[in-house]
Amino acid sequence: MAQPQTPGRSAPPLAWLLLVLSVGTGLVDAVSVLGLGKVFTANMTGNIVFLGFAAAGAPGFQVAPYLVAIAAFMAGAAVAGRVGRALAGGSLRRWLLTAAVAEAGLLWIAAAVAFGFDVPSQSPRAALFAIIALTAVTMGVRNATIRQLKVPDLTTTVLTLTLTGLAADSGPAGGGNPNWGRRLGSVAAIFAGAALGAGLVMRAGLTLPLVVCGALVLAGTAACALHPTAKAAHA
Repeated sequence: MAQPQTPGRSAPPLAWLLLVLSVGTGLVDAVSVLGLGKVFTANMTGNIVFLGFAAAGAPGFQVAPYLVAIAAFMAGAAVAGRVGRALAGGSLRRWLLTAAVAEAGLLWIAAAVAFGFDVPSQSPRAALFAIIALTAVTMGVRNATIRQLKVPDLTTTVLTLTLTGLAADSGPAGGGNPNWGRRLGSVAAIFAGAALGAGLVMRAGLTLPLVVCGALVLAGTAACALHPTAKAAHA
């Protein structure tokens, strides 16, 4: 939002914030894929594919985790959509901070639930589903909020179209390489977050990467909210 018709004023702080949030996506994916038994809570495409595997009886895939992740993600997106509409006309600062506080709070609750969770045995089972649900709700809130911001080439969670744009709009393809820096930054940010998250999960379990992710979201959003353009109303 934030008046996308004037990118010179609003795009730079939002672009940097979305790159920070992309690092957080990598952290969440590391927690969910490496720690919660091959389930995505940031990207639902993988869950739909895995759900198809589970429905066909492929070994190592269970229906319940994917259904929980998808349902929780949609619930978070629905809530964020309603909140975004309710805050329309108010300052961008208030809207971003509201979403960031919700996201960080949910991640830190998930971190508390993950304390004592045993990754190899995936137990206790109740904690497994609670962490899946909490992180999926968080990412649903994130995706719905970012969708309303409408910043080109920075979705913070999905890279398929980003990589397509890099190739299809490249010089060899006859394109003018629009937003190439932003696109590459998005790829690098998610890569960096995934690498950091994997290292933390393997060495320290699930609690620390979730705490780090929540802090990153809150600090990055607060820094963006201090920018003068954040006082402007969002549509």
